[in-house]
Amino acid sequence: MARPSSAALKTERLLNLVIALLYTRQPMSKSRLRTAVPQYAESSDEAFDRMFERDKDELRDLGIPLRTEVIDPLFDDETGYRIDRREYALPEISFEPDELAVVGVASRAWSQASLAGPAAQALRKLEASGLARDSESVAGVEPLLHTKEPAFDATRDAVLARREVTFDYRRGAAGKVTERHVQPWALTSWHGRWYLTGHDLDREAPRVFRLDRVESTVRASGRSGAYQVPADHDPRAMITSSTRDGEGATTARVALRPGTGHQIRRRGQLLEERGPHNWDVIELRAGSLWPVIEEVSGLGPDAIALTPPELVTGVRQSLEAVLTGRRGPNLPKKAQTPVRTSPKMEGA
Repeated sequence: MARPSSAALKTERLLNLVIALLYTRQPMSKSRLRTAVPQYAESSDEAFDRMFERDKDELRDLGIPLRTEVIDPLFDDETGYRIDRREYALPEISFEPDELAVVGVASRAWSQASLAGPAAQALRKLEASGLARDSESVAGVEPLLHTKEPAFDATRDAVLARREVTFDYRRGAAGKVTERHVQPWALTSWHGRWYLTGHDLDREAPRVFRLDRVESTVRASGRSGAYQVPADHDPRAMITSSTRDGEGATTARVALRPGTGHQIRRRGQLLEERGPHNWDVIELRAGSLWPVIEEVSGLGPDAIALTPPELVTGVRQSLEAVLTGRRGPNLPKKAQTPVRTSPKMEGA
């Protein structure tokens, strides 16, 4: 008979610990927990101490409200542990059919990213509470949020913990690399790129940074919660307003089948002239053609790239890559035209 894996043993140990802490009205001392959880009782004193400290951190990271309290009010020299049931239990959850469809799509969005684990954990909690996913109404929809930038994980952790970060940043395609000190506010995906918004401590002003231009390891410093994110902070508005309207951008035209391509329609302008098959012609400005290539390719037979030639070539190569089973297109350099930025934009 095969022995359980270390991950299975750890899961069983954490589950036993949660059960013990949930079904007690009084805080349980460390020594009592050692006898209540079989895996603790079987280990040495030193191994138990290490294991218990790791397990406490693990439960808190999972969002389980582990409390540390004095066991006897008259003697505050011994502390115990318990889980508050009221904080641990989920409230009654209900979703409309269209909301269930969104949950199903969102659960797949991080399937190829570093947040795949937390996303799956959240979905399992919802399913445990009786939520049934609606996968039929969104058949064929597969959103994927890619996080290829090496700086993503450390930046995300700093945003969540509200800790200051330091990193080397290259301004522009061939700009000078300088060390930056930032209080990170938000991490946002916009037009196919990841951006960090925050307060630049060196310049004493809000700034926007493109993650693919971070040249070093992102180093967090200071305590968690060291600063507050402005209540009215709108990262997408900050990113878009930091780019000068039209400067350095490329004009693209796309023909869309009526009733399709709503993302492109929102960003562009409907022209009076008609395109192939008498479809709608949308004109839009783009700092980089790569996001437009992805969108047009994703629409398949519902969209036709018209201009510029780089867009047409990129879409054709992208669709050919799908047919031949390759991972992606070998895009021409002109399809990646950089955007000039305002003084408030750090290389977006």
